[in-house]
Amino acid sequence: MCTVENLKENSQSQQGLYFQDGQRRVDYVLTYHIKNTHRRDRRARHHQAQTAKAQPSSAVTDVELGNAGENLNGHDDNKAFRREEFEGKLRDMGLELEKDEEGRIPGLGFVKIHAPWNVLCREAEFMKLKMPTKKVYEVKDCSGVMEKINSLVSKALEPLHPHVEESRPKNIKHLSHTFSRDKQHLFDLSDKDSFFDSKTRSSIVFEILKRTKCKAKYSMGISSLLGSGVYTAAYPLHDVSLDLVFLLYEEWANYGVFYKYQPIGLVRKYFGEKIGLYFAWLGLYTQMLIPASLVGVIVFLYGCATVDDNIPSMEICHPKNNITMCPLCDRVCSYWKLSTACGTARASHLFDNPATVFFSIFMALWAAMFMEHWKRRQMRLNYEWDLTGFEDEEDHPRAEYEFKVMKKSMSKDQKSQQKVEKLTLQDRLPAYMTTLVMISFIFQIGVTFAIVFGVILYRISTKAALYMSSNPVTRSNAQLTVKTTAAIINLVVILILDEVYGAVARWLTVLEVPKTDKSFEERLIFKTFILKFFNAFTPIIYIAFFRGRLVGRPGNYLYVFESYRMEECAHGGCLMELCIQLSITMLGKQLIQNNLFEIGVPKLKKLIRYIRSKQGGYQEEERKKKLLRYETDHFLEPFAGLTPEYMEMIIQFGFVTLFVASFPLAPLFALLNNIIEIRLDAKKFVTELRRPVAARAKDIGIWYDILRAVAKVAVIINAFVISFTSDFIPRMVYQYMYSPDGSMHGFVNHTLSYFNVTHFQDGKEPMDPVHLGYPVEICRYKDYRDPPWSPTPYEISKEFWTVLAVRLAFVIVFQNVVLLMNDVVDWLIPDIPKDISLQIHKEKILLVDLFMKEEQGKIRFLERRVSAGAKENCSRSNNNNCTKAHPRSGHTNSTKSV
Repeated sequence: MCTVENLKENSQSQQGLYFQDGQRRVDYVLTYHIKNTHRRDRRARHHQAQTAKAQPSSAVTDVELGNAGENLNGHDDNKAFRREEFEGKLRDMGLELEKDEEGRIPGLGFVKIHAPWNVLCREAEFMKLKMPTKKVYEVKDCSGVMEKINSLVSKALEPLHPHVEESRPKNIKHLSHTFSRDKQHLFDLSDKDSFFDSKTRSSIVFEILKRTKCKAKYSMGISSLLGSGVYTAAYPLHDVSLDLVFLLYEEWANYGVFYKYQPIGLVRKYFGEKIGLYFAWLGLYTQMLIPASLVGVIVFLYGCATVDDNIPSMEICHPKNNITMCPLCDRVCSYWKLSTACGTARASHLFDNPATVFFSIFMALWAAMFMEHWKRRQMRLNYEWDLTGFEDEEDHPRAEYEFKVMKKSMSKDQKSQQKVEKLTLQDRLPAYMTTLVMISFIFQIGVTFAIVFGVILYRISTKAALYMSSNPVTRSNAQLTVKTTAAIINLVVILILDEVYGAVARWLTVLEVPKTDKSFEERLIFKTFILKFFNAFTPIIYIAFFRGRLVGRPGNYLYVFESYRMEECAHGGCLMELCIQLSITMLGKQLIQNNLFEIGVPKLKKLIRYIRSKQGGYQEEERKKKLLRYETDHFLEPFAGLTPEYMEMIIQFGFVTLFVASFPLAPLFALLNNIIEIRLDAKKFVTELRRPVAARAKDIGIWYDILRAVAKVAVIINAFVISFTSDFIPRMVYQYMYSPDGSMHGFVNHTLSYFNVTHFQDGKEPMDPVHLGYPVEICRYKDYRDPPWSPTPYEISKEFWTVLAVRLAFVIVFQNVVLLMNDVVDWLIPDIPKDISLQIHKEKILLVDLFMKEEQGKIRFLERRVSAGAKENCSRSNNNNCTKAHPRSGHTNSTKSV
């Protein structure tokens, strides 16, 4: 591992930050494979090439096309030729390169890249980078009572802030302006080496690498060269010469500071705005989980405190309860007493009580508050990071897109003089149709639903097998065993399919050939989210809304494959089973996928990379001569983007908000996971990953839209969970419409229907009808149906339609009330904090004043210069009219300069 302790001890690593002259800084590194014999045969091949040029009649190998004279090394020579051409283009762009093929890693060569001052200035102007000017101004804090309150709050929270020494006071800010070579006098260039920091230098070099094209085949920037194996890696270096790296490790990538705020400013300064925004969003999300966790724990404790006062569960658990229930399966299951479901009924009350309705409304408002709070936090960061005027510009076309356009141009009729400039909808139509078919039918319907159906069959068959056991303990725990094992199987399948769906989403996105990297990323995110969302939530949706509703009734059950009865919910309802499935899936994904995989997989890949590089045979030698910085970074894991990090948090956000009515402890478990996740990700970025290229961004992009969509869907789903999955509506209808005394006494008996056991189908009756010690004539089952002695036996009763009408009405009222409250929250909280809007306005005024002063200084300088020149001319020519002509001349010149 690239620990900070090793970095401090390894002086060679710091030497690897510069060229061999010790002056020019390494801003970027390219690596490529070389053969072991390459060093010895390099001069020989060079001599043969010179001889071939001197003898035109001999067969010369065409490195690009590969003629008949191509030898075994033709492929390597082709890559070497393309590297030389690309590096020549980089030198033409002004970059300085230095090769290292005599390094300490066998079979690997390095190209160190340095961007000189003139290149940095040119690209900074081209990229419209905002840089701090000489102008410094004071940011005024709140005055009066608010100032005292803020000071008290800051003192109280002082232990939670990281120990980071500020280079300047917090209330002092540099006025920033877009860099221009014509206005260099506005900026403080006293120290040119530190004016552009390391992240800015690496991003400038990466921009040049992306847009540099060669004449060689397929050479369309660094991405195509990496894809074709010309280069094996491209990365900026971890700048261990800065104290910033060690500060990040001690105050950020350290589990011992889990209770502190993150040093977001330092993260942005070293990794760039895009990564800084991710950790700022993750930190705010984790903070917002604290009140949600507290309320969820209170709701759970309320359920624990009131379980003994819950009348329905008391009626079920009463020892004198003599209600005989119908068999849960055919033949092998017999009649059973309702009192045996006492434990399930009491446990269901922990999650199915009146407080869960309040908690669902609270979490809907919590989601709205979180979105509004993030918008304000984002605007504040944009102001602090000088991104207020930043607009995303159209990115360079991807190498794959340009290659597709070039291939289309070559396939056109040569007589046509029209140049193909882009891909049309017709060109992408096959890819779009493939995406539609794959996502809509094959994976979501075919794979996901088939697996859910397979787990259903597992539950049905396993439950029947357990009831056939002669062990009474096994039979009594059959329901719990089946529920738990089925949830674990679902979790394993979800984890496997997550990896499959991620690969499928990338393949489909590549098939569509998006034009820019931003378009590619957005399409990949959308496909991955759709697939992984349905993968994670399809089993939960089935339990919440479909299980127990397609069962039928005794004597007329619904069967699968003519032998397996569809599943029923326990007497306490399906909410308990939903809670078990949700908790196991959520905790399993967090512990296994989000934590163990993130720790284990990078280390495993690093070990494989270490073995492949044949480094193992040189261990003794490497103990004596340690690796340089750019060689050490080669063994780190490449940065794969923020999509996996965001995706796991968005799925977790779905667990916290979508079915929170069934699992009030979900925010607490999410909070505990995220406290570890922040430090785990931080440590991974500092010590396990190669340093990513700093990317500018003023928001989190498409992820914000996905969050808003999930938050809105959560309102609807929670309304349906409360209405159709829990017993809240049936209890409320009974208490206010059917209860003789307005209490819940008699509710259990009201929800049970009657069945005459003589109406069982042939071959479906219990094998042991006197299992309870007496013959049974009437058994009960949970449903709203007419009794067998009524004129319409087993038909749906009017109570069923009453409850259904109230359920639908509750969904409509709940949804509209919560959405209205969300709109009120959105209206009350402005997106831009007032102090930030005032500071932005103040910066505009100061910027205008700065330009006016500079222009006035130029005018005065020109006037003095013209005046001095005119006086000198007058003294030489002794012309008396010179004095009269001088003012007009000076005025004219100054006007022209303006």
